[in-house]
Amino acid sequence: MAEDRIRIDKWLWHARFFRTRSIASTLVASGRLRLNGARMSKPGRAVGPGDVLTFPQGRAIRIVRIIACGTRRGSADEASLLYVDLDPGRSVPSVGAADE
Repeated sequence: MAEDRIRIDKWLWHARFFRTRSIASTLVASGRLRLNGARMSKPGRAVGPGDVLTFPQGRAIRIVRIIACGTRRGSADEASLLYVDLDPGRSVPSVGAADE
């Protein structure tokens, strides 16, 4: 089905990682994005649920697993439903956890 796959650049824009689709396309074309560990340089490459993306955003390296493709660029709350952040440095500490 066509709904379970989407272009990398379009998904990055839907998920609100980049302000414009053009910026997302430029990042992918530069070869700085990895899809399931393999370097990608074609913004038109299709991705879907279960794929893992690794890419720079500002000074950080983002690692996310796609859980949905989305149908539009919605609010930040809607965008957060499209992926799971796999970066251990971004995880929220559990309640009651101590740094001792």
